[in-house]
Amino acid sequence: MIEQRIDIDALVVGAGIAGLQSALDLADRGYSVLLVEREASIGGKMIALSKVFPTMDCASCITTPRMSSAAHHDNITTWTYTDVDSITPDGAAFTAKLTRKARYVDEDLCIGCRLCEYACPVELPHEFEGNMGARRAAYIPFGTAIPQKALIDIDGCVYCGKCEKACPTDAIDFGQKPVSVTVHARSVVIATGFETTPLDAKKEYQGGVAANVISALDMERLLSPNGPYGRVLRPSDGKIPDNVAYVQCAGSRDETLGVPYCSRVCCMYAIKQTMLLSGSLPLADITVYYMDIRAFGKGYEQFYQTARSMGINFVKAKVARIEEEPNGDLKLRVEIIEEDGRVSEMAHDLVVLSVGLKPGDDPRRFIGVDLDQYGFVASPEPKLDATLTSMPGVAAAGTAIGPKDIVDSIMEASAAATKVATYLGPPPNSPQPADDGVQIDIREIEAGDALAVAGHSEVLRG
Repeated sequence: MIEQRIDIDALVVGAGIAGLQSALDLADRGYSVLLVEREASIGGKMIALSKVFPTMDCASCITTPRMSSAAHHDNITTWTYTDVDSITPDGAAFTAKLTRKARYVDEDLCIGCRLCEYACPVELPHEFEGNMGARRAAYIPFGTAIPQKALIDIDGCVYCGKCEKACPTDAIDFGQKPVSVTVHARSVVIATGFETTPLDAKKEYQGGVAANVISALDMERLLSPNGPYGRVLRPSDGKIPDNVAYVQCAGSRDETLGVPYCSRVCCMYAIKQTMLLSGSLPLADITVYYMDIRAFGKGYEQFYQTARSMGINFVKAKVARIEEEPNGDLKLRVEIIEEDGRVSEMAHDLVVLSVGLKPGDDPRRFIGVDLDQYGFVASPEPKLDATLTSMPGVAAAGTAIGPKDIVDSIMEASAAATKVATYLGPPPNSPQPADDGVQIDIREIEAGDALAVAGHSEVLRG
């Protein structure tokens, strides 16, 4: 394994929206930043979303400018497809051991032409599309990926050599080895993001078994203009759904799943998706089965009321189980809480499970920060500063700290960058304030002078 070494002011672990914001804020202040992402592209989960609530802005329009800025910033070095093995204190700094995984494509030679992808004969499930689409064994992760560099899924490769013949720059390298890197960083930002609770966590909901029971992230891709089908279709047979159901708290507020907490965003992303669905499928019946609607942010209650006024059917109920019919339709056994607690069976042809949020990684795997009982990074002063960690020089941001929406993730990312900048002090090459020779005369003001000043102030305000 080849070894390298790099010195840096700040190491940012995770290149989702929180990691991108922290890296950009630090780089704009003049600090050198290494932004590390384990996936083959930066952007995190947000780049896969269709729109954001409650403004209904395009998610890509918010994320891609930050992705591009980070990739081209003079003070940011971006490494994708890289694992963080360990981060240990080293005096007043940190020594990090990283592994840059083999892409089997030379990034310096690859020009992103995708000719290797077009030539590859192997088709595999496309993870970015929720496995609803297909990709080649040689591929670029998605259309707006940064970097626009190919990689080869070596487990799916049949070594036919067609990608090598098609590559105009001889970038394909089947002999490529992982590279071990030692990084000396003066500070660290943990922005490891989130993973959703598994689709099959509640066996009675048939997630992962019934093709037409999908997750909310799958629905995001179906709603996206560049999604796997180009429009909303049932995965099992390509039918346009007529009757869609959302099952809330399908991965949160459940002790049996080890997720007793509310994931905060599930109600709001479900409401957002139902509004988008009512636009793309105007004749479809859309029902949301919920225990409580938790519209926690500014303007979120109005967002919920708007959805109700659009004809979305909200039913306070608990779904006990889901059964798949021979034609792919789904029968839901539901306890109607808002009425007399009666049990009914409802038929739908597509069901979306509002899965919850869990930690995206276990930070203790590589760094010794304290975690809470759910695996999120714990702050010693959570009511004063959620970005604090138990280790000096280490800050955390976004859903690495706990479930939250995009607005709060960005805000915390900037707060973490400020915390790290305060810890680091002025950047090494930052200019010092110049002495412009201006002198300020400070004297006491007599009572009469005070009245005159007050009157002058009134004139200025007037």
